[in-house]
Amino acid sequence: MINRRTFNKAVGLSTGAAGVSLSARQTSASAATGPARPSTATVPTITPGTHTGFGTIRQVKAGLLNIGYAEAGPAHGPVVLLLHGWPYDIHSFVDVAPLLADQGYRVIVPYLRGHGSTRFLSWHTPRTAEQSAIALDIIALMDALKIDKAALAGFDWGSRTADIIAALWPERVKSLVSTSGYLITDRKAQLGPAIPAVEHNWWYQWYFATERGKEAMEAVDKRIALCRYVWTLVSPGWDFDDATFARTAEAFKNPDYAAVVLYNYRWRISLVEGEPRYDRYEKLLAAQPSIGVPTITLDAALDPFTAPGDGSSYRGHFTGAYEHRTIADIGHNLPQEAPSAFAQAVVDADRL
Repeated sequence: MINRRTFNKAVGLSTGAAGVSLSARQTSASAATGPARPSTATVPTITPGTHTGFGTIRQVKAGLLNIGYAEAGPAHGPVVLLLHGWPYDIHSFVDVAPLLADQGYRVIVPYLRGHGSTRFLSWHTPRTAEQSAIALDIIALMDALKIDKAALAGFDWGSRTADIIAALWPERVKSLVSTSGYLITDRKAQLGPAIPAVEHNWWYQWYFATERGKEAMEAVDKRIALCRYVWTLVSPGWDFDDATFARTAEAFKNPDYAAVVLYNYRWRISLVEGEPRYDRYEKLLAAQPSIGVPTITLDAALDPFTAPGDGSSYRGHFTGAYEHRTIADIGHNLPQEAPSAFAQAVVDADRL
């Protein structure tokens, strides 16, 4: 999930720091960023869980992968790519996608590598998952679908991926919605220990670093149980039912799921090295590049990784038009828990 750029925010959370918050149905710009620009379109408020599935999942060969993705909206509408995180899948956007389609967007929701129906084209390709590799998967998807430029929006791994594309390939990004702010991983910063509260939040990362955690992830039933437990911890106010989790859990049965997830978390804390083919991109990302595309950052008030606030801890990374919003009473899986607020941010970022 999110990297340790949240260190300062977690410190504030553990000491009772307060922050301005907004309801899931009402958002505004942070006072630190100036007044909000009026939106020309208001996304209707719907009950989370109104939709339960997508239509036909499409497949396209893109780069190293055969990527599975859902699509909604007019074929010639402006494109928005919605990017999920861990341990989630495209169903995090099951309500967001139709809301944006109704606003005239062509909505693309891909399974990331190791998830759902996305498959590697060759058995010989290493099942790595450094941050630039996942970003390049999405660039390859855009190329395969002949999408020159798109709005990007995501959370967790999806936020990181969108941030990377906006930083390294800004010409491909019209606007950005990044949940939890600036998530480009700084591996050097993660070499040393954090305070106990932060380390506690990251229990599963240390678990994955062990042989015991590896065995749990490689056993399908155990990995699914672990993922469900994570859902309950990081979204304490979300009363999801068995069917909601089961729809997403199907994506965890991908044969490359364990390898991709374990690699991603081990790579972040430098227990494994990345593939040489990605070294030049990781070198650029190690410098923590700024993001100049129009951006709205979102924080979920009940996310244990993110103390609600004004986004000031990462504000300096965003150099273009910018707004920050904190969504009250919502946990880590923000688009599925508060789809209208997330969709409204996408629409508003596109108009910054």
